[in-house]
Amino acid sequence: MVARAPRKRMYRTMQGRMVDIEKLRAANESVQAVGNMNVNARGDVIGPGGAIVTPKETVIKKYYEQPKGMVSDTPRSRPMPAPKVEPVKTVQKMTPIAAKPAPKKPVKAQPKQEEAKPEPKVVSKPAVSKDKKGIDAALDGLE
Repeated sequence: MVARAPRKRMYRTMQGRMVDIEKLRAANESVQAVGNMNVNARGDVIGPGGAIVTPKETVIKKYYEQPKGMVSDTPRSRPMPAPKVEPVKTVQKMTPIAAKPAPKKPVKAQPKQEEAKPEPKVVSKPAVSKDKKGIDAALDGLE
């Protein structure tokens, strides 16, 4: 069986033009990428003036050296504090004791003082017949 040559990925634009994306990537791989990461389109870390500081292979190798979730061998700059363990307190069971109610103190009766009450004001109300009740009686005098 003969191995096939890899097909070039050709894309058709909205205007009907054919574009080879792989060729476009290869042509612009040294151009600085848009953003604040200071990398080129290939993934190399670039410094001032566009000089390559760290190549892409080194960045990828460093990323995969220590898998996520693995503990590092380097000690921390300051040790982590040990969690505080509080001693377990034992609770004693108490037997219920019948308590006697406190003796009630007798309340002395004080003489009532009579105050002068103002006389109620008399407001003339329209005569309401005894047959009407509720809302009919309330609406009777409003005309």
